Amino acid sequence: MKAPAWITGAVGAVLLAAGGLQSQGTALPARDLESLAFMPRHYVCYRAPAALTIDGRLSEPAWQASAWTDVFVDIEGDIGPRPRFRTRAKMLWDAERFYVAAEMEEPDVWATLTARDSVVFNDNDFEVFIDPDGDTHAYGEIEINALGTVWDLMLLRPYRDGGPAITAWDIAGLQAAVNVRGTLNTSLDRDDGWTVEIGVPWRVLAEAAAGKRPPRPGDQWRVNFSRVAWQVETRDGRYAKRLGPVSGKPLAADNWVWSPQGAVDMHMPERWGYVQFSGAEAGATTEPFVEDLNERVKWALRRLYYRQRRFRAANGGYADNLASLGPADIRVDGLAFAPSMQATRDLYQISARGFGGVTVHIRQDGRTWTIR
Repeated sequence: MKAPAWITGAVGAVLLAAGGLQSQGTALPARDLESLAFMPRHYVCYRAPAALTIDGRLSEPAWQASAWTDVFVDIEGDIGPRPRFRTRAKMLWDAERFYVAAEMEEPDVWATLTARDSVVFNDNDFEVFIDPDGDTHAYGEIEINALGTVWDLMLLRPYRDGGPAITAWDIAGLQAAVNVRGTLNTSLDRDDGWTVEIGVPWRVLAEAAAGKRPPRPGDQWRVNFSRVAWQVETRDGRYAKRLGPVSGKPLAADNWVWSPQGAVDMHMPERWGYVQFSGAEAGATTEPFVEDLNERVKWALRRLYYRQRRFRAANGGYADNLASLGPADIRVDGLAFAPSMQATRDLYQISARGFGGVTVHIRQDGRTWTIR
């Protein structure tokens, strides 16, 4: 795939595995993702009447009129532990930017990293993932800690499909701020938490969007949020990550998300939530979320993609016929799901008729798309 213009200039960039508390690799998570219900979160994003002042305080009327998302859950969903602290987010948009805000309860607010594009999830952080056209490729990630240090990067493909992550990609015009409700890096008191406010310009995001344009009312983008939370203690008057009694290494961080992934891996964009953009101003009305039924067709094809990955791991190449993948148990309500496949040992494309005269496709690198 030709790299989109939004990463021009990143040739020679440092390529890093990032943002999901996992290393770069090709294996699927151990959990059977097919067993998970296809129920990503959704949110209707209303317009702000004027550009927002990005200060981390969320005091403007447009923010006050906007609904919070569902409270974040463990990244694995119901099988994971209940988060120790509450996290929730809001969204707005205008002609220039996509706005994200988050509120995080935290009795011990701390951060250490100050250099742009540090590996921010080594601190507690808040993370934003945006796939404008929903094809699971060419998506952006933004991480920020309580000092306001930003790491913005983009991935040509998820790590399981070869990545890479381009950390030299910087979002021109990105606005980001935090507000600490307490005292940063002071262990002598108890804090209330911290808030984040981010404004991402459309002129960057639009280049990875369908039609190479900002969203229009009714459009839906794939988005998710993650909060990394390390367990800490006080040593010598300073915050320090809590160590395992046997390993002597920091305990694994908690990872709390808006739309559960089903595995400890943020880089499965097919599990992210849906953000539907409304033309109405925040607080003026309430619009229903309208499900795109072809997303269920994409999920049915994604199940075959998972099976192809397992087949290749066991046999050294992809199945060249659908019968080897056992597709008969995959159904789409309201549709006669009848996939077809073209395949070689190393490449394949699976297609199926969807709703409304659309044909939906998926290929070996996980990219999905529709053709009318």
